[in-house]
Amino acid sequence: QVQLVESGGGLVQAGGSLRLSCAASGSIFLFNAMGWARQAPGKERELVAAITSRGSTNYASSAKGRFTISRDNAKNMVYLQMNSLKPEDTAVYYCAVGHQPVGATMRPAYWGQGTQVTVSS
Repeated sequence: QVQLVESGGGLVQAGGSLRLSCAASGSIFLFNAMGWARQAPGKERELVAAITSRGSTNYASSAKGRFTISRDNAKNMVYLQMNSLKPEDTAVYYCAVGHQPVGATMRPAYWGQGTQVTVSS
């Protein structure tokens, strides 16, 4: 079992920044990747960034150049630094842990409860 707890969401103006944090506990060692996904009302959940245990990162095209994912393996933490935020970034952001095969997209196995990010125009 894995438990994931997100924090750091909130309300920010367009162009601003937010840093999301996720504390992981449990059998993290069974998985090789952590990531962040988001889900806006009426839309499917979208994986925006992932990072392997070795530090290899992947980003959705919507996040490239603006979002940075990082992790602290010693603390079982993963972070998402979001800059130049846009109103279309408004969503519930979920932390995830899972497997990322070589050359493929991360496959989440566990999700956190989510944290709301709202970007005002």
